[in-house]
Amino acid sequence: MRIALLALDGVFDTGLTVLMDTFAMANELSAAQGDAGTPFAVRALGVQPGIRTGLGLTLAVEPASTVGGDGWVPDWVVVPAPGVRDPAGLVALLGRDDARQAADRLRQWYAEGINVAGACIGTFLVAESGLLDGHDATTTWALAPLFRQRYPRVRLDDSKMIAASGRLVTAGAAMGHLDLALWLMRRQSPALAALVARFMLIDRRPSQAKYVIPDFLAHADPLVERFERWARDHLSEGFSLEAATRTLAVTPRTLQRRTEAVLGKSPLAFFQDLRVQRAEHLIALGHDLAHVAAEVGYADAATLRHLLRRRLGRGVRELRGEA
Repeated sequence: MRIALLALDGVFDTGLTVLMDTFAMANELSAAQGDAGTPFAVRALGVQPGIRTGLGLTLAVEPASTVGGDGWVPDWVVVPAPGVRDPAGLVALLGRDDARQAADRLRQWYAEGINVAGACIGTFLVAESGLLDGHDATTTWALAPLFRQRYPRVRLDDSKMIAASGRLVTAGAAMGHLDLALWLMRRQSPALAALVARFMLIDRRPSQAKYVIPDFLAHADPLVERFERWARDHLSEGFSLEAATRTLAVTPRTLQRRTEAVLGKSPLAFFQDLRVQRAEHLIALGHDLAHVAAEVGYADAATLRHLLRRRLGRGVRELRGEA
Protein backbone atom coordinates (compact mmCIF):
# COMPACT_ATOMS: atom_id res chain seq x y z
CA MET A 1 0.00 0.00 0.00
CA ARG A 2 1.34 3.42 -0.97
CA ILE A 3 0.57 6.20 1.51
CA ALA A 4 1.26 9.92 1.13
CA LEU A 5 1.20 12.15 4.22
CA LEU A 6 0.19 15.69 3.24
CA ALA A 7 1.58 17.98 5.94
CA LEU A 8 1.10 21.71 6.37
CA ASP A 9 3.62 24.07 7.90
CA GLY A 10 3.15 23.83 11.68
CA VAL A 11 1.98 20.22 11.56
CA PHE A 12 1.24 18.49 14.89
CA ASP A 13 4.52 16.66 15.55
CA THR A 14 3.01 13.63 17.26
CA GLY A 15 0.33 13.16 14.64
CA LEU A 16 2.80 13.07 11.77
CA THR A 17 5.44 10.95 13.48
CA VAL A 18 2.89 8.48 14.91
CA LEU A 19 1.76 7.73 11.38
CA MET A 20 5.33 7.36 10.13
CA ASP A 21 6.48 5.26 13.09
CA THR A 22 3.47 2.95 13.01
CA PHE A 23 3.87 2.12 9.33
CA ALA A 24 7.64 1.72 9.83
CA MET A 25 6.94 -0.73 12.66
CA ALA A 26 4.61 -2.67 10.38
CA ASN A 27 7.33 -2.93 7.73
CA GLU A 28 9.89 -4.10 10.29
CA LEU A 29 7.58 -6.75 11.76
CA SER A 30 6.64 -7.94 8.30
CA ALA A 31 10.32 -8.35 7.37
CA ALA A 32 11.05 -10.12 10.67
CA GLN A 33 8.39 -12.69 9.79
CA GLY A 34 10.12 -13.37 6.50
CA ASP A 35 7.48 -11.76 4.32
CA ALA A 36 8.64 -10.69 0.89
CA GLY A 37 8.38 -7.04 -0.06
CA THR A 38 7.49 -3.98 1.98
CA PRO A 39 3.77 -3.70 2.78
CA PHE A 40 3.75 0.08 3.22
CA ALA A 41 5.55 2.72 1.17
CA VAL A 42 5.18 6.09 2.89
CA ARG A 43 6.15 9.52 1.63
CA ALA A 44 5.76 12.93 3.29
CA LEU A 45 4.43 15.60 0.95
CA GLY A 46 3.91 19.34 1.21
CA VAL A 47 2.68 22.12 -1.00
CA GLN A 48 5.99 23.84 -0.25
CA PRO A 49 9.45 22.22 -0.34
CA GLY A 50 10.20 22.37 3.39
CA ILE A 51 8.09 22.87 6.49
CA ARG A 52 8.55 23.41 10.19
CA THR A 53 6.53 21.34 12.61
CA GLY A 54 4.47 22.83 15.40
CA LEU A 55 7.41 22.39 17.79
CA GLY A 56 9.84 24.02 15.37
CA LEU A 57 11.54 20.98 13.85
CA THR A 58 12.52 21.18 10.21
CA LEU A 59 10.97 18.56 7.95
CA ALA A 60 12.01 17.88 4.38
CA VAL A 61 9.00 16.95 2.27
CA GLU A 62 8.51 16.12 -1.36
CA PRO A 63 6.47 18.67 -3.35
CA ALA A 64 2.87 17.60 -3.76
CA SER A 65 3.22 18.33 -7.47
CA THR A 66 5.55 15.34 -7.86
CA VAL A 67 2.75 12.79 -7.29
CA GLY A 68 2.59 10.64 -10.39
CA GLY A 69 5.63 12.29 -11.92
CA ASP A 70 7.93 9.34 -11.27
CA GLY A 71 5.17 6.77 -11.58
CA TRP A 72 4.52 6.73 -7.83
CA VAL A 73 0.82 7.27 -7.16
CA PRO A 74 -0.45 6.78 -3.59
CA ASP A 75 -3.40 4.58 -2.75
CA TRP A 76 -4.18 6.93 0.13
CA VAL A 77 -3.40 10.54 0.94
CA VAL A 78 -3.56 11.12 4.70
CA VAL A 79 -3.76 14.59 6.25
CA PRO A 80 -2.26 14.69 9.75
CA ALA A 81 -3.43 17.38 12.16
CA PRO A 82 -2.08 20.92 11.99
CA GLY A 83 -0.59 22.00 15.30
CA VAL A 84 -3.38 24.37 16.36
CA ARG A 85 -5.89 23.79 19.14
CA ASP A 86 -8.14 26.84 19.32
CA PRO A 87 -10.99 27.72 16.94
CA ALA A 88 -9.66 31.17 16.02
CA GLY A 89 -6.21 29.81 15.22
CA LEU A 90 -7.69 27.00 13.14
CA VAL A 91 -9.89 29.35 11.11
CA ALA A 92 -6.85 31.53 10.42
CA LEU A 93 -4.84 28.48 9.31
CA LEU A 94 -7.57 27.32 6.93
CA GLY A 95 -7.40 30.73 5.26
CA ARG A 96 -3.68 30.44 4.51
CA ASP A 97 -2.48 30.02 0.92
CA ASP A 98 -0.86 26.66 1.64
CA ALA A 99 -4.08 25.32 3.18
CA ARG A 100 -6.09 26.39 0.14
CA GLN A 101 -3.51 24.81 -2.18
CA ALA A 102 -3.63 21.59 -0.14
CA ALA A 103 -7.43 21.50 -0.38
CA ASP A 104 -7.15 21.94 -4.15
CA ARG A 105 -4.70 19.04 -4.31
CA LEU A 106 -7.04 16.81 -2.31
CA ARG A 107 -9.89 17.49 -4.72
CA GLN A 108 -7.64 16.77 -7.69
CA TRP A 109 -6.25 13.53 -6.26
CA TYR A 110 -9.67 12.31 -5.21
CA ALA A 111 -10.99 12.94 -8.72
CA GLU A 112 -8.09 10.86 -10.04
CA GLY A 113 -9.12 7.90 -7.88
CA ILE A 114 -6.84 8.37 -4.87
CA ASN A 115 -8.46 7.73 -1.48
CA VAL A 116 -8.35 10.53 1.12
CA ALA A 117 -8.13 10.37 4.93
CA GLY A 118 -7.73 12.90 7.70
CA ALA A 119 -7.02 12.62 11.41
CA CYS A 120 -7.93 14.91 14.27
CA ILE A 121 -7.76 18.55 13.09
CA GLY A 122 -6.60 17.28 9.71
CA THR A 123 -10.26 16.40 9.12
CA PHE A 124 -10.95 20.13 8.82
CA LEU A 125 -8.69 20.38 5.79
CA VAL A 126 -10.47 17.43 4.16
CA ALA A 127 -13.82 19.09 4.91
CA GLU A 128 -12.51 22.41 3.59
CA SER A 129 -11.95 20.73 0.23
CA GLY A 130 -15.67 19.91 0.05
CA LEU A 131 -15.02 16.19 -0.29
CA LEU A 132 -16.85 15.33 2.92
CA ASP A 133 -20.10 17.03 1.93
CA GLY A 134 -22.88 14.46 2.17
CA HIS A 135 -20.57 11.90 3.81
CA ASP A 136 -20.26 10.47 7.32
CA ALA A 137 -17.30 11.86 9.23
CA THR A 138 -15.78 12.34 12.65
CA THR A 139 -13.31 14.87 14.02
CA THR A 140 -11.62 15.80 17.27
CA TRP A 141 -14.44 16.06 19.81
CA ALA A 142 -13.05 19.28 21.29
CA LEU A 143 -13.60 21.20 18.04
CA ALA A 144 -16.78 19.45 16.92
CA PRO A 145 -18.93 22.58 17.50
CA LEU A 146 -16.79 24.56 15.04
CA PHE A 147 -16.85 21.68 12.56
CA ARG A 148 -20.67 21.53 12.66
CA GLN A 149 -21.00 25.26 12.14
CA ARG A 150 -18.43 25.46 9.34
CA TYR A 151 -19.42 22.30 7.44
CA PRO A 152 -23.19 21.81 7.87
CA ARG A 153 -23.43 19.47 4.86
CA VAL A 154 -21.14 16.88 6.49
CA ARG A 155 -22.87 14.11 8.50
CA LEU A 156 -20.74 14.49 11.63
CA ASP A 157 -20.70 11.92 14.44
CA ASP A 158 -17.96 13.05 16.79
CA SER A 159 -18.59 10.09 19.12
CA LYS A 160 -16.80 7.87 16.60
CA MET A 161 -13.07 7.31 16.56
CA ILE A 162 -13.12 6.24 12.90
CA ALA A 163 -15.73 7.12 10.27
CA ALA A 164 -15.41 5.52 6.85
CA SER A 165 -17.58 6.68 3.97
CA GLY A 166 -16.71 5.29 0.57
CA ARG A 167 -13.20 6.40 -0.37
CA LEU A 168 -13.02 8.86 2.53
CA VAL A 169 -11.96 8.11 6.11
CA THR A 170 -11.70 10.42 9.11
CA ALA A 171 -10.35 9.82 12.60
CA GLY A 172 -10.92 11.49 15.96
CA ALA A 173 -8.80 13.39 18.43
CA ALA A 174 -4.99 13.44 18.66
CA MET A 175 -4.21 9.75 19.15
CA GLY A 176 -6.81 9.03 16.49
CA HIS A 177 -3.77 9.10 14.19
CA LEU A 178 -2.91 5.69 15.65
CA ASP A 179 -6.41 4.38 15.07
CA LEU A 180 -6.32 5.62 11.48
CA ALA A 181 -2.95 3.95 10.86
CA LEU A 182 -4.29 0.62 12.15
CA TRP A 183 -7.49 1.00 10.13
CA LEU A 184 -5.41 1.39 6.96
CA MET A 185 -3.23 -1.55 7.95
CA ARG A 186 -6.26 -3.79 8.35
CA ARG A 187 -7.13 -3.11 4.71
CA GLN A 188 -3.76 -4.62 3.81
CA SER A 189 -3.37 -7.30 6.48
CA PRO A 190 -5.58 -7.74 9.58
CA ALA A 191 -2.98 -10.07 11.09
CA LEU A 192 -0.16 -7.54 10.67
CA ALA A 193 -2.32 -4.76 12.11
CA ALA A 194 -3.04 -6.90 15.18
CA LEU A 195 0.67 -7.65 15.59
CA VAL A 196 1.61 -3.97 15.37
CA ALA A 197 -1.07 -3.10 17.93
CA ARG A 198 0.37 -5.67 20.34
CA PHE A 199 3.98 -4.53 19.88
CA MET A 200 3.06 -0.85 20.30
CA LEU A 201 0.52 -1.45 23.11
CA ILE A 202 -2.31 0.18 21.19
CA ASP A 203 -5.76 -0.45 22.65
CA ARG A 204 -8.84 -0.30 20.46
CA ARG A 205 -10.85 2.88 20.97
CA PRO A 206 -13.93 2.63 18.75
CA SER A 207 -15.55 5.64 20.38
CA GLN A 208 -14.49 9.06 21.67
CA ALA A 209 -17.66 9.39 23.72
CA LYS A 210 -16.19 8.44 27.09
CA TYR A 211 -13.41 11.02 26.69
CA VAL A 212 -15.69 13.96 25.92
CA ILE A 213 -15.92 16.75 28.51
CA PRO A 214 -19.47 18.12 28.07
CA ASP A 215 -18.89 21.51 29.72
CA PHE A 216 -15.84 22.11 27.50
CA LEU A 217 -18.04 21.76 24.43
CA ALA A 218 -20.72 23.99 25.94
CA HIS A 219 -18.28 26.90 26.07
CA ALA A 220 -18.31 27.07 22.27
CA ASP A 221 -21.61 29.00 22.36
CA PRO A 222 -22.91 31.58 24.88
CA LEU A 223 -26.46 30.20 25.00
CA VAL A 224 -25.33 26.58 25.30
CA GLU A 225 -22.88 27.62 28.04
CA ARG A 226 -25.72 29.25 29.97
CA PHE A 227 -27.85 26.14 29.50
CA GLU A 228 -24.98 23.97 30.76
CA ARG A 229 -24.75 26.06 33.95
CA TRP A 230 -28.52 25.82 34.43
CA ALA A 231 -28.41 22.06 33.88
CA ARG A 232 -25.66 21.50 36.45
CA ASP A 233 -27.64 23.53 39.00
CA HIS A 234 -30.74 21.40 38.41
CA LEU A 235 -29.41 17.86 38.01
CA SER A 236 -31.11 16.65 41.16
CA GLU A 237 -34.48 18.05 40.04
CA GLY A 238 -34.55 16.40 36.64
CA PHE A 239 -34.90 17.91 33.20
CA SER A 240 -37.56 20.47 32.32
CA LEU A 241 -37.34 22.17 28.95
CA GLU A 242 -39.94 24.70 30.03
CA ALA A 243 -38.01 25.64 33.18
CA ALA A 244 -34.73 25.88 31.31
CA THR A 245 -36.03 28.10 28.53
CA ARG A 246 -37.91 30.30 30.98
CA THR A 247 -34.71 30.91 32.95
CA LEU A 248 -32.67 31.48 29.78
CA ALA A 249 -35.35 33.73 28.25
CA VAL A 250 -35.46 31.84 24.96
CA THR A 251 -38.03 29.68 23.21
CA PRO A 252 -37.79 25.87 23.34
CA ARG A 253 -37.24 25.86 19.57
CA THR A 254 -34.29 28.25 19.89
CA LEU A 255 -32.58 26.15 22.56
CA GLN A 256 -33.26 22.93 20.63
CA ARG A 257 -31.80 24.35 17.41
CA ARG A 258 -28.75 25.79 19.18
CA THR A 259 -27.80 22.58 21.02
CA GLU A 260 -28.31 20.56 17.83
CA ALA A 261 -26.09 22.96 15.86
CA VAL A 262 -23.32 23.18 18.48
CA LEU A 263 -23.43 19.78 20.20
CA GLY A 264 -25.22 17.60 17.67
CA LYS A 265 -27.81 16.55 20.26
CA SER A 266 -31.00 17.72 21.98
CA PRO A 267 -31.09 19.63 25.29
CA LEU A 268 -32.38 16.47 27.00
CA ALA A 269 -29.55 14.33 25.59
CA PHE A 270 -26.97 16.86 26.78
CA PHE A 271 -28.63 16.98 30.21
CA GLN A 272 -28.39 13.18 30.36
CA ASP A 273 -24.67 13.35 29.48
CA LEU A 274 -24.11 15.73 32.38
CA ARG A 275 -26.04 13.41 34.69
CA VAL A 276 -23.91 10.43 33.76
CA GLN A 277 -20.69 12.41 34.03
CA ARG A 278 -21.65 13.59 37.53
CA ALA A 279 -22.78 10.10 38.58
CA GLU A 280 -19.55 8.47 37.43
CA HIS A 281 -17.54 11.12 39.27
CA LEU A 282 -19.41 10.56 42.54
CA ILE A 283 -19.17 6.78 42.24
CA ALA A 284 -15.41 7.09 41.71
CA LEU A 285 -15.26 9.10 44.96
CA GLY A 286 -16.90 6.20 46.82
CA HIS A 287 -20.46 7.46 47.26
CA ASP A 288 -23.13 4.77 47.43
CA LEU A 289 -25.47 4.40 44.48
CA ALA A 290 -28.58 5.56 46.32
CA HIS A 291 -26.91 8.87 47.25
CA VAL A 292 -25.61 9.31 43.70
CA ALA A 293 -29.03 8.62 42.19
CA ALA A 294 -30.58 11.35 44.33
CA GLU A 295 -27.81 13.79 43.41
CA VAL A 296 -28.45 13.39 39.67
CA GLY A 297 -32.24 13.29 39.79
CA TYR A 298 -33.17 9.60 39.63
CA ALA A 299 -35.95 8.24 41.80
CA ASP A 300 -34.00 5.15 42.81
CA ALA A 301 -30.63 3.49 42.48
CA ALA A 302 -32.00 0.73 40.21
CA THR A 303 -32.80 3.24 37.45
CA LEU A 304 -29.30 4.70 37.56
CA ARG A 305 -27.73 1.25 37.70
CA HIS A 306 -29.67 0.24 34.57
CA LEU A 307 -28.54 3.37 32.73
CA LEU A 308 -24.89 2.84 33.60
CA ARG A 309 -25.03 -0.84 32.61
CA ARG A 310 -26.66 0.07 29.30
CA ARG A 311 -23.90 2.55 28.53
CA LEU A 312 -21.27 -0.02 29.52
CA GLY A 313 -22.91 -2.61 27.30
CA ARG A 314 -22.91 -0.21 24.36
CA GLY A 315 -19.21 0.44 24.87
CA VAL A 316 -18.47 -3.30 24.89
CA ARG A 317 -20.44 -3.79 21.66
CA GLU A 318 -18.53 -0.97 20.01
CA LEU A 319 -15.25 -2.49 21.13
CA ARG A 320 -16.29 -5.78 19.52
CA GLY A 321 -17.27 -3.98 16.34
CA GLU A 322 -20.95 -4.85 16.79
CA ALA A 323 -22.21 -1.27 16.82
